[in-house]
Amino acid sequence: MDKNLIGGSTILMLLALLEEKDCYGYEIIKELKERSQNVFQFKEGTLYPVLHRMENQGYVKSYRAKAENGKERKYYRITAAGKAQLAEEKKQWEVFSTSVERVIGARGFA
Repeated sequence: MDKNLIGGSTILMLLALLEEKDCYGYEIIKELKERSQNVFQFKEGTLYPVLHRMENQGYVKSYRAKAENGKERKYYRITAAGKAQLAEEKKQWEVFSTSVERVIGARGFA
């Protein structure tokens, strides 16, 4: 999959996952891979810079907590600003995907 196509939707996908529940990095990678049927295969070196940028923008907040296995992990939680950004990202995605579909699904062009 072209990284440029994925890049434009990364924040949308991450915020959508974090709206459902707080997650740690590897959990996010695993969820994206499973839900996309292996289309989105993020590496830690790709994911963490995006999460740090989102934290600097105020969309997520990180905290440390013990996982079920007793191991301490860094979790990410969506903030109020992140929820507002998610709503905006969803609107933009709707316009974008509808417009692309109109172009590639259009019939009758000579």
